[in-house]
Amino acid sequence: MANYALMELRWLKDSFVKRQLIRIARRSFSAGRERLFVKRLKVAFAVTAGVALIPLIAASRPPVPSFDQKLDSIVSQHRFSIAGWEIKSLINDIKKSNSSKDSLVKAEATGTSEYFSLTERIRGLKRELAADGNGFGQGDPVKLGNELGQLEARRAAITPDTESTIAKQIEDVLAEQGIGNPFEKYLKLSVFPPVNFKLQTPPHLLVISPRDKIENMKNLLLRQDITLDEMESIENQVEQEGVSTLVLELGGLATAYPTFVTNNADLRFTINAAVEEWLHQYLFFKPLGFRYALDTAGIRPDYQIAIINETVAGMVSREIGAMVYERYYRTSTVTKPEARPTSPPAFDFNREMREIRKAVDAFLAQGQVEQAEQFMEEKRLFLASKGYHIRKLNQAYFAFYGTYGDHPMSVSPIGTEVRQLRAKAASLKDFLETASMITVREDLQRAAGKAP
Repeated sequence: MANYALMELRWLKDSFVKRQLIRIARRSFSAGRERLFVKRLKVAFAVTAGVALIPLIAASRPPVPSFDQKLDSIVSQHRFSIAGWEIKSLINDIKKSNSSKDSLVKAEATGTSEYFSLTERIRGLKRELAADGNGFGQGDPVKLGNELGQLEARRAAITPDTESTIAKQIEDVLAEQGIGNPFEKYLKLSVFPPVNFKLQTPPHLLVISPRDKIENMKNLLLRQDITLDEMESIENQVEQEGVSTLVLELGGLATAYPTFVTNNADLRFTINAAVEEWLHQYLFFKPLGFRYALDTAGIRPDYQIAIINETVAGMVSREIGAMVYERYYRTSTVTKPEARPTSPPAFDFNREMREIRKAVDAFLAQGQVEQAEQFMEEKRLFLASKGYHIRKLNQAYFAFYGTYGDHPMSVSPIGTEVRQLRAKAASLKDFLETASMITVREDLQRAAGKAP
């Protein structure tokens, strides 16, 4: 564990690496773009170094050889390297940046509209090709494949401008709300770290939970290109150690700078995800976010702090995201998702999932682990019969989604407490400032007006 953490941090500590990156900038870019590269490099060092120090501190703890070493041997060839991705991203980002953020925002939603229209069509083509591969297709796979390649090439060409446009729009709204810089007394920046994200497929996440209770015990990042067979192989091998596991696709990731946001979503999801991932980095420099980082690293486990942090970030991101959308895209030609029926559905998925979670908690509280797992598998098949296909429903699944206190599947009262705190706050800024100072759940309860 210590060797891995040191290896991941070496690119930050080694002045030779830093000198080589700056030499690349001087050799590849004009004077103005070189300065931009070095500025972005410094920001990336500051943000990533802060986040990356957590696993280094965690590495100083005595390891648990029987589990950690076996886990590392199982996933080592599939691990995602943040350090390697950071270097490539910084260089590619500068090379592809041909216009300033200010000029991009003035273009309003034109390029962004094209990007998300292309994304919708790309998703459709992939579904058609998948159907063809399963023997249910009706189109010409060669023609579909050619069209897919052309659309993906066009989308790749306009991706940098789309990223920069949305990032500047988010920064403007954050600044107007008085949110944006945890070091405003020392840094004359309206938003820190600058909003910067990449529309790419994020790494996968391996979630590990104990079998006898639902709790996020450990998370590991895995490569984007991992196959389903490899996912299931990793899960099966790790579960031999007596835990519950699940490999998930992520919609966003904040442990790198720039952050990741999936390139397979609609506009509103993308805006909200970009804000949420930025908020995680902003909160890292506050007591709440730092405690969450300690929990994530296993230094100071606190599942309640994890729920509070995720819930706060989710609520704020939706509010800021709505403001961005209303200002820049409400009257644009961006393709909107299909309208959902307003009448109550015949089958309420969210209610069913809450009931499943409560039943599983009851089984586990009585020590009936195998019965709980059998029950979840039966319910997974039942959900599939209703059109809701979940690859794997287990303790790790609920441990991951239960971290979001305002998620329909959550049974934690923390979501209600955070909403009560938001209702009491005079503004979104006041809410975030109060929430960001929370270090234990009792702080939240007192701030929300509930006696601990």
